[in-house]
Amino acid sequence: MPSLMPHASRRTLLTTLGSASLGALLTACGATQVAQTTIAQPAIGTPAPSTPPPAPVTPSATPTPTPLRPHVLSAAERLAIEDRFRGQTPRQWGLAVKGVVTQTATTAVALTFDACGGPGGSRYDSTLIQTLRRYKVPATLFLNARWIQANPSLSAELAGDPLFEIGNHGTAHVPLSVSGQSAYGIPGTRSLAAALDEVLGNEDRVSALAGAPVPWFRPGTAYYDDITAAATSAAGLVPVNFSVNADAGATFPAWQVAAQLRTVGPGDIVISHMNQPGSGTAPGYATGLPALLDRGIRFTTLSQSGLAVPGSPA
Repeated sequence: MPSLMPHASRRTLLTTLGSASLGALLTACGATQVAQTTIAQPAIGTPAPSTPPPAPVTPSATPTPTPLRPHVLSAAERLAIEDRFRGQTPRQWGLAVKGVVTQTATTAVALTFDACGGPGGSRYDSTLIQTLRRYKVPATLFLNARWIQANPSLSAELAGDPLFEIGNHGTAHVPLSVSGQSAYGIPGTRSLAAALDEVLGNEDRVSALAGAPVPWFRPGTAYYDDITAAATSAAGLVPVNFSVNADAGATFPAWQVAAQLRTVGPGDIVISHMNQPGSGTAPGYATGLPALLDRGIRFTTLSQSGLAVPGSPA
């Protein structure tokens, strides 16, 4: 099936990683994604030192947080979803298929950070998180089940920090497919039942961490087909991706992360990674984040961004 990848932002063209970058990317995120944007490197090799932090910024002048779905999916509700989509053939495959959210519903920007888990992907970029705390910038942290299992105390600490909220980054960190479609050489789920297992297998963990049901979901590799995206919504979750890719699976150097952040504008959802200390992500944010604040960019969590959450499972 051909890959259909609609544009996700006026400022950022999502293109497929070359084979040379793919090996580094899989190492960076324990078998992860993401498409990267090519930017010419500036003549000066390192970005200028970051400016002093501005005054605290209100996270977002958005509507009140969206109510979360009332309960975890029951067995009967799950069966109803499987019956609803049984036998349907997907028409789209990619990062921004129909039904996947790539921008906020306001002018505020949502920073999102993936923690992918697995071999090479279960570390923690404390410098990055401290930068967010220093500037009082909120973010949504997408945690994979394997990362939570490897970092239980840390997961609880982050979930308890009011600056952050928790998202669901799946169970085994694989693409979400009904037919075994692959992304970056990583085989996806092979049926709707397996796709629901990938989504719901981590839902209890993230909900327990958050103290309430978590509606935000992003799969490993960030790839969906349109059937799995619709089924995710039917389960009462919001399939989320991004409009700006800031670090390409923590493979970009600091100058390129900062350059990507300069493209951020109102309403963007930004993807980066919080599981690769020593990558260019933290120093790129140390340079790029103050510049965004100086521009007057407002930041929000997904729950405060005006996005609608499905009211009840099918």
